[in-house]
Amino acid sequence: MIPMTSSQDWLAFVIGTAIFACYEIWVLWVGWRHPDRIARSAHAFMRASWVDALARQPGFEIVAVQALRNSLMSATISASTSALALMGTVSLASNNIESASFAGTPPLRIVLEVLLMATLFASFVCSAMSMRYFSHAGFVMSMPMAAPERASLNPMAKEYVKRAGLLYSWALRFFLIIAPLVVGIVRPWAMPFMTVALVVALWFFDRPARLADTIQASSP
Repeated sequence: MIPMTSSQDWLAFVIGTAIFACYEIWVLWVGWRHPDRIARSAHAFMRASWVDALARQPGFEIVAVQALRNSLMSATISASTSALALMGTVSLASNNIESASFAGTPPLRIVLEVLLMATLFASFVCSAMSMRYFSHAGFVMSMPMAAPERASLNPMAKEYVKRAGLLYSWALRFFLIIAPLVVGIVRPWAMPFMTVALVVALWFFDRPARLADTIQASSP
């Protein structure tokens, strides 16, 4: 075990937070300049194109609903997992938070536990909102193509599918963020190292498939 002072623990927390913040700012900047290089932007365009394509194909309503149902189930699993993890975290952290001033619990531990609960709650909210948008889009996409209401509601379905996908992506992202927080609670000095590992994982998470690479891989 490596002995650490309180100031060194806080320094490790600040370094880890700065690493993650710099990466997120870089992702936002690249996504703004080159949307096709970031998965969330590229996938949002793909989902919007999917809605447009199916809107031109009568008889594919069942296919659309089945695809949305699969996405809805994925968001449901994510929401359930986040809710269960949040309940467990609240149970474990409540005693420390209530007795922090009496038991001498390190302030950094309290901060990390609160951040952990907030991150899990954010993951749950994003998953729940994703389910909501997928469900509403399903009502539109299940309408017959010949129905006059379908044409007027297609733009709404397109926007809802884009929002649902982005929210589901953020739900998974928040769930990954808990890794350095958990490590920080157990070993504060290891938080920067776990944050670097998280950034590497997120880099693969944020990279969309390149069309050129896909074509080359599928060619004989």
